[in-house]
Amino acid sequence: MKEEKPFVVHLEKGNKYQSLLQGRPQTQGMRAGRIFLLPGQDCGQHSTDGNEELLIFLAGEGEVIIEKSIPFRVGAGRISYIPSETIHNVRNTGDEPLIYIYCVAPVSQAEL
Repeated sequence: MKEEKPFVVHLEKGNKYQSLLQGRPQTQGMRAGRIFLLPGQDCGQHSTDGNEELLIFLAGEGEVIIEKSIPFRVGAGRISYIPSETIHNVRNTGDEPLIYIYCVAPVSQAEL
């Protein structure tokens, strides 16, 4: 098994997607990126499938919509955890860009 090595990634300035972690072989399976949503934009409904996901909000205001439940309010200084096999979406509801980092990691089937 390959041994991963620690490293640092600098966050870019600007209004575009930035890949932070690509999964194997860079990590043991974790992926991450920086998302920039303009007012009214959303990331698109999708499923976590066999992964769990952590969203770390850096700027702006928005909501996380989990399946058909009431949306969770999110924004700068908040995080959101989304379990595996969960359909969700993130929408910017504010007047400024919603900027966040997502971290996705596979969940071992033995642990489910």
